[in-house]
Amino acid sequence: MAQMTMIQAINDAMRVEMERDENVIVLGEDVGVNGGVFRATDGLQKQFGENRSIDTPLAESGIVGTAVAMAALGMRPIAEIQFGGFIYEAMDAVCTQAARLRFRTGGRFNCPLVIRMPYGGGAKTPEMHSDSFEALFLHTPGLKVVVPSNPYDAKGLLISAIRDNDPVIFYENMPLYRSVKQEVPEGAYTVPIGKANVVKEGNDVTVIAYGNMVRLSQQAIEAVEKERGVSIELIDLRTISPLDMDTIFESVDKTGRVVIVHEAVRTGGVGAEIIARINEERILKLEAPCVRVTAPDTPYPPTLIEDKWLPTKGRIAAGIKKVLDF
Repeated sequence: MAQMTMIQAINDAMRVEMERDENVIVLGEDVGVNGGVFRATDGLQKQFGENRSIDTPLAESGIVGTAVAMAALGMRPIAEIQFGGFIYEAMDAVCTQAARLRFRTGGRFNCPLVIRMPYGGGAKTPEMHSDSFEALFLHTPGLKVVVPSNPYDAKGLLISAIRDNDPVIFYENMPLYRSVKQEVPEGAYTVPIGKANVVKEGNDVTVIAYGNMVRLSQQAIEAVEKERGVSIELIDLRTISPLDMDTIFESVDKTGRVVIVHEAVRTGGVGAEIIARINEERILKLEAPCVRVTAPDTPYPPTLIEDKWLPTKGRIAAGIKKVLDF
């Protein structure tokens, strides 16, 4: 094994799959010579050539539209969107073409497409760079949505996404790119899409998170456990579409108390969907109402105040105490 950051693990996943399958290609703005804005595709054009690591014009609609056509014709494109907020330019291609292709053609065509894009606060980026729009894709049947929280999962999930016959939105939390190193196998391996990870077992509260909020939740859990002498379970969703409700329900049955953490805005988010399903299937198991710790329902703020807008260790800890004290 090798010690890798998340950006190195993502790069390695693409390299491994491009070596394995000549139909796997990468396309996007500056992904070739420059290796991408975060260097996620660094070295791929040098190794595989300009026809498999393709620099595109600055046109997200063109990148994804071209990738959909390639996927329909048997290739396995990986389209990079430089920042998550730029995906609006390509929403027609994502939601009315990629997501519906297999349904629309009665299974005659598939769309094995991966759309990679960074998101998330804490990197002090300009407007439209840090927004979390994952709920838009959760609400779009036909798409799978993956959000890794660490380098090991990032590589295994990306390989699974590349091999999947349906379109996958692959969200990469920017603050995680180089802040964490982890042992990662150098060869090919997969982490299954649609299977959550119980990061830490516990008996008194279930905390559910994904992306960078997993790490922040771990810090809050440590503080509350030390202060209250309780045992808290932490679930890393890994995938928000499909949701692994079996793992969530099993945890709810055990703890009876739930806190859901995400940095996207509150209304209509992943947390709301999970709470709705818990209420439908497990309401009699609950010892307290479920609590959401999220960003407020406002546009993403200027960088000077983004730390006040994002969920914090203190706010997560307060949410945990709220369900404990109910």
